[in-house]
Amino acid sequence: MTDSPTATREGLSSEAILQRNAVTVLGPDGADTLVFAHGYGTDQSIWRRIAEGFATDHRVVLFDYVGSGASDIAAYDERRYDSLQGYADDLIEVADALDVRGAVLVAHSISGMIGALASIRRPELFREIVMVCPSPRYIDDDPYVGGFSREDVQGLLGAIETNQPSWASSLAPAVTARDDRPDVVDRVRTLFTATPQRVAVHFARVVFFSDVRHRLAEIPVHCTVVQSEGDIICPPHIGEYLHERIPSNELVKLPTAGHFVPLTEPEMISTIIRNAL
Repeated sequence: MTDSPTATREGLSSEAILQRNAVTVLGPDGADTLVFAHGYGTDQSIWRRIAEGFATDHRVVLFDYVGSGASDIAAYDERRYDSLQGYADDLIEVADALDVRGAVLVAHSISGMIGALASIRRPELFREIVMVCPSPRYIDDDPYVGGFSREDVQGLLGAIETNQPSWASSLAPAVTARDDRPDVVDRVRTLFTATPQRVAVHFARVVFFSDVRHRLAEIPVHCTVVQSEGDIICPPHIGEYLHERIPSNELVKLPTAGHFVPLTEPEMISTIIRNAL
């Protein structure tokens, strides 16, 4: 995947980073690069169908955050991943391991904000971020409406701790919001259940208590903000909120429901990505 391992800030080689984050590289060397980043409770597989459609003429990079998918669970450190910046560091290190510069980042859910933080720290890595169903803050903070109260989030954390499979079974249909796609509901349920409970609880706490609102004006690259019209995780007004505060952006409203539009509407998302290239 890379010819000459380079040192990262932790002293890890490029090859060690690629193994740690279960990096997959598709497409021709030397082509423009697309990096796909997954959200909470899932892994790179949610992007696989869309990503493969771009691999004929782009170098495509998929990866798992540490603690997710096929990543090295032994590398999961609550101290490193106690804020979104820890996940941004994963993204930066994967990009550096593959010598990514000027790429397009396609980021689902919380990865929109993780990508924003990575771009603020390292503006040269990405020239565009396609944020799919992003939110800068999930908890209400009058007059801001994120969609959740602190009590809601505490209840969510308690449910994961008490019975993760039951929590996954109840949440999956609500977040997909597509009764006509039981296959997607089952897939999201399986992904939620497969996440190690230790990671599921800690990552959820970091995500749902995060607040990136004060960093939006610092985002140095153009963003395409993709908003579903019916999404309990990222309510429809959040797209407008981001549109008003990110310096350079375009807001795209999808005529469909649910948070997992990469799975329910891959053609729509592929078209948006093509338009952003």
